[in-house]
Parts: sequence; C-alpha cells; structure tokens
Amino acid sequence: MGKIIAIANQKGGVGKTTTSVNLAASLGVLEKKILLIDADPQANATSGLGIDVEEVENGTYQLLEHSIKADQAIQKTSSPNLDIIPAHIDLVAIEIELVDQEQRESMLKKAIEPLRDMYDFILIDCAPSLGLLTLNALTASDSVIIPIQCEYFALEGLGKLLNTIKSVQKIHNNKLDIEGLLLTMYDSRLRLSNQVVEEVKKHFDEMVFETIIQRNVRLSEAPSYGESIINYDASSKGASNYLSLAHEIIKKN
Repeated sequence: MGKIIAIANQKGGVGKTTTSVNLAASLGVLEKKILLIDADPQANATSGLGIDVEEVENGTYQLLEHSIKADQAIQKTSSPNLDIIPAHIDLVAIEIELVDQEQRESMLKKAIEPLRDMYDFILIDCAPSLGLLTLNALTASDSVIIPIQCEYFALEGLGKLLNTIKSVQKIHNNKLDIEGLLLTMYDSRLRLSNQVVEEVKKHFDEMVFETIIQRNVRLSEAPSYGESIINYDASSKGASNYLSLAHEIIKKN
C-alpha cells in the first residue's frame, strides 16, 4: 500500500515544486512506482515534467470536483516509473466551488484512495497558501515534507504551518505525521546559510533530513526544458542531492 506525502509550505519560493518534481523522479529512478499530484494552480510541476498545461483536460480540478475517476486523470511522464495528475489554472476556482460542500476538506482523500495500491509513493505538490487546496492535501496524506530555504526569513511562517498541521491532525487526519524538514537553496559560502542550518537543527533536531539541497544552476535550468534534474543532468550536484533524499526516504519507510 502506497504512502501519500504532501510537500507543503505556505511561503512561496522555498523549493516546493523543485522538490516535488525531482524527488518524484529520483524515487522513480530507484525503481519505486510514483504518482505526483499537482495541487498548485500555477501548475509548475506539470510544466516542469514537460506537459503542456493548456492541453490538460483531466487533472486535479476534475478530481476535486469528482467529475472523473482518479485513474482517468493520470498521465505518463518521460521519467521512469513516474506518472502525474496534472494541474491547470482552472484550479484557482476550486476553493470557491468547494466552500459549500460537505466534508470539503476530504475531497482529494476520497478521490485518490483507490490509487494507493498502484504506487509505492504518491507525492502532492501543494500551493503556497494554507487554503482549502492545501488542507485537502494534508487531509489526504500520511505525512508532510516541509521545505525551508536557507535564507533570512526561513523560519517565518513555519509556526503557522505547524499549527495548521496540528489542527488537521486533531480534526481531519489524526494519522498525519511530519516526514521531515528539508533545507533547500543552501550555499556553503554564505554565513547566513550556515546559521539557518544550525538554527533549524537546534530547534527541530531529528525532524530535519540529513540531506541538504544546495543551490545549483542546473536545478533551476531543468524546468525550462520540461525535465527533472535526473533527466536533464544526472551528474549535477542537484541530481545527487535529490537522489540522496530519495534514499533517505526509502530507508525511513
């Protein structure tokens, strides 16, 4: 039975989508069967895996509306063992449309439950907000990875996210666990980066992944070619970081 992991942080630009796409591709290369669900209206995970967002007919929006079955939304990617449920800008409207629905926080959970047995891991790329979309992702998940960039305001807003996770555990999903805090955009030459690493490790200790994702030019280039870092440049530092994270997650589970 597959494990469902949300990748969430309401701060934008912390490396959520980069982590979703590249962790999914790395787990796929390590021969795990992976499904990535793009639950962000910006649809960057979708385009980052080479799918034309404009041509998406069945995706996360239709899934949350329950107008299609989950397996009808699945698309193959060029990455080994990696499928995706893509997103489209339409997803912006879903929060308003779900407002009056009963059990609106559980729409995604209900929709993807039949897919659990088809995959080793299902990853959900969350929107940079704590709205209904993220709430759906957390309610559907077994655990959550929180990317934190090694920059000045790194810990700002983390308390808010942890409180949201606590209330989801209390009200909607008592099985939700924190898979780990992932330090991203690390630059060893910067004193600030090193201070953030120390600070996060001091506060959160064993919750922090050993793997740290370093700043890497190839990592930022890959999405513009519609490829994961594994396909784009397997010998880069970024590829080696995400493979190391994938090994860590497999070992942990």
